[in-house]
Amino acid sequence: MSRPTGRVLILLELLQSGGTRTVAELADRLGVEGRTVRRYVDQLIDLDVPVESVRGRYGGYRLAPGYRLPPLMFSDDEALAVLLGLIAGRRSGLTTTERTAGETASAKIRRVLPGHIARRLDTLLEALAFTDRPGDLDAPDAEVLLTLADAVRHHRPVSIRYTDRGGRRSERTLHPYGIVAHSGRWYVTGRDARAGEDRTFRLDRVADARTLPGSFEAPVGTDPAQRVLSGFATAGYRHEVTLRIHGTVEQLRGHLPASVARLEECAPVAGEDAASGRWLRVELRAERLDWLPPLLASLNRPFVIERPGELRDLVVALADRLASHARQA
Repeated sequence: MSRPTGRVLILLELLQSGGTRTVAELADRLGVEGRTVRRYVDQLIDLDVPVESVRGRYGGYRLAPGYRLPPLMFSDDEALAVLLGLIAGRRSGLTTTERTAGETASAKIRRVLPGHIARRLDTLLEALAFTDRPGDLDAPDAEVLLTLADAVRHHRPVSIRYTDRGGRRSERTLHPYGIVAHSGRWYVTGRDARAGEDRTFRLDRVADARTLPGSFEAPVGTDPAQRVLSGFATAGYRHEVTLRIHGTVEQLRGHLPASVARLEECAPVAGEDAASGRWLRVELRAERLDWLPPLLASLNRPFVIERPGELRDLVVALADRLASHARQA
């Protein structure tokens, strides 16, 4: 590659980093004079790269949106970052049903990586372990995802075809507030117009999404992520559990995240010292209770089980087993 051609490619890389670059700045980075920068810009334009000239005190050159994507220039670290992002997204389930798009993109970048960077990537992948298995979770359709994202941005209602966990199919009109990625799955939260209630839907269960005429107003202060987490914490499960635990929200959230439990301060009951610190009421729902006694023991904080009685029995049984093991030791 000749030196002038190399400088033209460096110029393209500089422009791709965004914003407007002055002639003086570009000349300094390329080690040439201003008129040479202008000649290099003309060469890019001849190659159909959409370079705009910006006039004024802070003028210079910038890339304009074009009907064709110009050649992308990545540094070694940028190429490695993109590859790792694609790999991590695929392994964590945060991909669409068009899985081949991520795979072909990875292959294209991998093909042009310098040998020493490719070896670094291979070394990292050999040392990297994931706690989940790839392909365990169903991915959403790319067109559904993009349609819903556009509806969220422009406050447009959408019609969706949805299959619930019981296999029942329905068509709903949704006023979408936001799209949330949580634990390897995609969700959309919004107002179900027919039911008149806020709902959360798994995107991999949405077969089709169509934008409808009109618009809607989202509630003030809408936090889609918090709505999804609150929905998990209040979903219907086999057991409803209520506890009182001595501590602060910060101390408990590491063990009981918002997706698992609702926390609120409560007044101490008779026999409890009000001056000893805060008590929190903890409410959660669970299909099984066997994971709760070890968790409560790990808190190392005073707690009171209000319901269900079955949980009290499990805690007592765990305490008896631990005491028995300690005596045997």
